[in-house]
Amino acid sequence: MPQTEDAIFYQLYFQEPGVAEAELERDAGATNRTLLYSASGDAPSALGAVGVGMVRRKGGFLDGMTNPAVLPSWLSEADVDFYAGEFARTGFRGGLNWYRNIDRNWELLAPFAGARVMVPALYIAGDRDPVVRFPGIDRLIPNLASFVPQLHKTIMLPGCGHWTQQERAAEVNAAMIDFLRSL
Repeated sequence: MPQTEDAIFYQLYFQEPGVAEAELERDAGATNRTLLYSASGDAPSALGAVGVGMVRRKGGFLDGMTNPAVLPSWLSEADVDFYAGEFARTGFRGGLNWYRNIDRNWELLAPFAGARVMVPALYIAGDRDPVVRFPGIDRLIPNLASFVPQLHKTIMLPGCGHWTQQERAAEVNAAMIDFLRSL
């Protein structure tokens, strides 16, 4: 996993139980507003000050992200309140534990290494999604058909971030309906 003298990959930041929980649970409303906005296509930059997916060693995951004064049109205060209420009730540990189990997931999925997805598929992502800026993704996306032989189409939505189906609900729904009709 990537690291520098000043920063570590966010998945490494999530490894120590209690650290990320303390940061994210301090204010579930502010955390949700910040995460939803900062990974969206509406944020000024999804790369962060230390690079995409990186967390300063002497900082937190939310450092450098923005809690917007006004939400983008695809996100309502009611949405944020709902998410905040659920995370205030349950905490962030469940989601963070997925990252803490990555090595075990690799072990469990080892028998499927090199397997190809053999069902019809559609790939939709936002061109401002931080994930599509991870190292190597620029080579992976153009070669998806080698892993997914029945890939019908790759759609990169301009100006869209990580929350593709929320940010561009109409476009995603139309693409999915067209895809399903083509089968």
